[in-house]
Amino acid sequence: MGQFDIAMISSDYHERMRRLALFDPLSDLERKREKDENGRMIDMKGLGLLTLLFFFEQKVIRHYKSGLKQLATFIQEVTNDRYQLQANDYYRLANILVDNFRPGTGVKRTYTFYNWEIGREEQIDYSILKTDRFNPDTTEQYYTLDEDGLELVFATKEFYSEFQLSINQLMLRKQLERGEFSGALRQINEMRVAVEGIDERMIALKQEIQRSIVSEKTFDRYKDLLDDSYQRMQREADEFKELRQFVKETKDRLYAKDIHQKEQKTYDLILTITSELEGVHYDHFRLLEQTLALKNTTLITAQESLYYTGIEAFNFDHEITSHIISVPLPVETMKGVLHPFLQVEEERIWSPLTLFAEQSLIDERQTEQSAAMLEAKGDEESDARTKALSKQYKKLMEQLLELLKEQREIRLSDFFDYLTDTNQSTLYTYRSFYDFWLIVHQRSPIARGEMENEEDGKSLLAEALYLLGDQRLFITEEKAILNRYKRYSIQEMVIRLEES
Repeated sequence: MGQFDIAMISSDYHERMRRLALFDPLSDLERKREKDENGRMIDMKGLGLLTLLFFFEQKVIRHYKSGLKQLATFIQEVTNDRYQLQANDYYRLANILVDNFRPGTGVKRTYTFYNWEIGREEQIDYSILKTDRFNPDTTEQYYTLDEDGLELVFATKEFYSEFQLSINQLMLRKQLERGEFSGALRQINEMRVAVEGIDERMIALKQEIQRSIVSEKTFDRYKDLLDDSYQRMQREADEFKELRQFVKETKDRLYAKDIHQKEQKTYDLILTITSELEGVHYDHFRLLEQTLALKNTTLITAQESLYYTGIEAFNFDHEITSHIISVPLPVETMKGVLHPFLQVEEERIWSPLTLFAEQSLIDERQTEQSAAMLEAKGDEESDARTKALSKQYKKLMEQLLELLKEQREIRLSDFFDYLTDTNQSTLYTYRSFYDFWLIVHQRSPIARGEMENEEDGKSLLAEALYLLGDQRLFITEEKAILNRYKRYSIQEMVIRLEES
């Protein structure tokens, strides 16, 4: 057997022990012997974890005034059905829990261990809770999770999977405040992975809803699940907006200090962060819309399917007819059984006041004249729309030929990027942009004069094709789908310009 690579095995030993040390306060709580009035042992370790989750939730929903009083109220609500305690006991427990995570002396907790990587003892200082704000009127101190406390919460499985994106947003803000732009860029990449994970869970949830709702109970469970998900994603969307504003302010501040000239690499990094954050924000906003659609369409459709399944399974002969015939029912009871199946009573009545209502008196000649005027107006509107489309197609061809001056073959995605870079992204937010590509692709290869004999080509594409001169435009499609604007999508195309 070969020699072990001790250096490789024990690498990063300090960091691994630091992560283990974060759980030491929970172990200390486990050794505390607190009892309620009935002599039942209180789960102090569990309350310690709940305390961390309480402060984390306050941080996520941006409630900054959380102290002993708020924590005591939370503990009372959690333990009310399990432990028999007095009102002052909840405050005392809250004080013990906070003092465990943040000693009253204000000194950080320490953890001593032997570092097998470097061969000597080391001491780790860490802080789970820290003071946040202070209310001088009530002399009330508020607390929040420190960085080590956040890391301890991140290590718990449930919050790691459910609030991964919120965690990444908190960490991103910290890194941007410190100027750690390389780490911030990596954090954004992790946020993208988290958004992709949410997307996959939404697809699975949609399929699960469609096949699993078999009762009102399951419907209510999925409805609560979607409501919670939507509210959480709304909070994440609000945080995205604040992050975008924070990144913009950081970029403007660096530009004002001429950092873009002194440290070009740093400025390029913040520009990349801005672009990547915009992309993640767009993907997350799309998921927010999908969640809303899942609530408003898929869930309701599943409920309706459940209703009609019950209707189809209802046997009238067995449930109603046989019951009435086999069991002699009183007349009053019979009315109650048959009432849901009887037609609603209808009465056709009219009010004498309709005789005095305003009458519509229109001369037939006026009607014919009005109709003729509307028809003429319709033709004018049609001509105006045709001219507007022709002008739009001409502008698109101008921009396309401008891009094709640099390279004779491009893709449609390159044209999208060109319009975005030249601040003309509004062009691909209109339906006419996509109609243009459908027409020219259908007629490819296309050249000036080829569509003059066709009415639609002459009226719409004549001005655009005139710009081609003696050149021909070849357009072929690819399998990829482009979705640069949320309302429209189109297949990728290869665009090539050749001399006739």
